[in-house]
Amino acid sequence: MNIKRDKTIVGRVEKVDFPELGILDIEAKIDTGAYSTAIHSHRIWVEEKDGVEYLNFEVLDPSDEKYVGLVIRTKNFFRKVVKSSNGRKEKRYIIKTVIQLGGKKRKTDVSLTDRGKMKYPVLIGRKVLKNGFLVDVSQKNLVK
Repeated sequence: MNIKRDKTIVGRVEKVDFPELGILDIEAKIDTGAYSTAIHSHRIWVEEKDGVEYLNFEVLDPSDEKYVGLVIRTKNFFRKVVKSSNGRKEKRYIIKTVIQLGGKKRKTDVSLTDRGKMKYPVLIGRKVLKNGFLVDVSQKNLVK
């Protein structure tokens, strides 16, 4: 097997960082079937201040002590129709932020959605993986 040197092999589950959001070492499902990246969010609201709209949201689960009460606020957001895993189209808020996986940083769009019933709070799709990663589905936690 000939693997290019610039490719990082990741497992089906890895720890990732969102340094701009202050989220570190969060478990993510690596999903080559998904195009984009999503993070579990709740209490999402938009407010206007001095004519500028701000998106506010709490990430992950309130049951995770590290993130209880952590409200993230950004003016760099938009809404987009996304096809969810069940095939339904839904309108979601999208933020642009940095994700770090296996020592590589990527600026990417992240959709905010309720993943409370999912095993992992973060889903990493092909858009992040396409340049520089190979997925070994038989493994977990290969990088940090």
